Amino acid sequence: MTEAETIKLDQFLKFVGAVQSGGDAKVLIQFGEVEVNGETETRRGRKLVDGDRVSVSGQLFVVEFGELEL
Repeated sequence: MTEAETIKLDQFLKFVGAVQSGGDAKVLIQFGEVEVNGETETRRGRKLVDGDRVSVSGQLFVVEFGELEL
């Protein structure tokens, strides 16, 4: 697996619009409000891989890396 096939948890939350800023992500993660694959995750730098399921504020997001076409 390459570095390009992962995304940090806080970056993912911003990308999907679950939070507006990295600071918002940090607070939610530190207070145990985010689950990855059904388990509470408190590390904002947690690297997510394709297929990981992230739950926050009653919303479920699935990590999906699409193929890039050049």
